[in-house]
Amino acid sequence: MSAPTEHQPPALVLVVEDEKSLAGIVSAYLSRAGYTTDVVHNGPDAVVAVRERDPDVVILDLGLPGLDGVEVMRQIRTFSDCYVIITTARTDEVDRLVGLSVGADDYVTKPFSVRELVARVQAVLRRPRSRRTSAPEPSQPAWTFGGLEVDSAGREARLAGQTLALTPTERDLLITLAGRPSQAFTRRQLIDAVWGENWVGDEHLVDVHIANLRRKLGDAPDAARYVLTVRGVGYRMGKG
Repeated sequence: MSAPTEHQPPALVLVVEDEKSLAGIVSAYLSRAGYTTDVVHNGPDAVVAVRERDPDVVILDLGLPGLDGVEVMRQIRTFSDCYVIITTARTDEVDRLVGLSVGADDYVTKPFSVRELVARVQAVLRRPRSRRTSAPEPSQPAWTFGGLEVDSAGREARLAGQTLALTPTERDLLITLAGRPSQAFTRRQLIDAVWGENWVGDEHLVDVHIANLRRKLGDAPDAARYVLTVRGVGYRMGKG
């Protein structure tokens, strides 16, 4: 879903920001774009709000009181597959990478353009979520790679019969790779397929999500079975 239509309710975006004036501005822009918004100002309230309200997207500041954004991210990923866009005033790239490594889908660095942030929300909402919000299409295939089954219609993956707890971005990357197993994808091609052609940012965020995906697949970096590195190009699917 991108923008709401007359046939579907508006997406709910939870804004988690301790700077109240900025939270108000972000919420107002999102409301003008047609989304329903909720706002909380600290980490513990963010975890409760995600559990109780089940938002479609969370805009999550990393520098929160009570519980920092990284810990909030860790906790909500135990029960929610909502999209998460982290915001941070920290200039250290490590902070952004840590946020991505615990399950965030995208990030923006403060100070940011609120219009750009709204565009990022629209971009993630164009991507389907899990089976509970996307009706399976019988024409979409499932692919098997050794002990790994990637179910495009059900939007899930099973390893040795066990469903993997993948984030939306990890799932989309795996489905993209599995759909063309003979193709070596560049980072830019994966970004275009998963984040959208208009996405702007550091292309190395693909590497962070691939590393997370490999960890859940049990792939060792030097002996991967499922997601292979193609030197000088990017990544492709392995045979398992």
